[in-house]
Amino acid sequence: MKNFIYIALLALFVYSCGSSGVKNFPSGKIADAENDTVRIANDSLEYEIIIIEPGFNLFINSYARPRGFYSQNYLENKNRLLVPEYNQRVTQPQRYDPNLYLNEINYEPNIDYGYEVNYLLYNYFVYFSRHYNQRFTIPTRI
Repeated sequence: MKNFIYIALLALFVYSCGSSGVKNFPSGKIADAENDTVRIANDSLEYEIIIIEPGFNLFINSYARPRGFYSQNYLENKNRLLVPEYNQRVTQPQRYDPNLYLNEINYEPNIDYGYEVNYLLYNYFVYFSRHYNQRFTIPTRI
């Protein structure tokens, strides 16, 4: 019974922290907010980005700079520097927590992934560095 009260209070707290403002995001781009999965795909370029991270949707919708704040060139340059550092950490499980760095990110700098992919990837690095207190050589700021 005691655990039920704690769970109910926690659920009430989370519910009361919700924003009353409505934000318009492309419904095809952000999928299934319940399990915090963001999926973007482009069949013509044969790429797909899937971000499964608890709290990432909240971060994108509430704390991240809005779409259009950064130029695509800025985001691409940041991602060109952050992805190799992240991938290097994936290959060094003895030095970096293997529970945080699970999979390599296949990001080819010579491919134009478009604004949305670069925006979400960069913001994933910002979220990741803040949430897990990880510091990259290239600062991730908002």
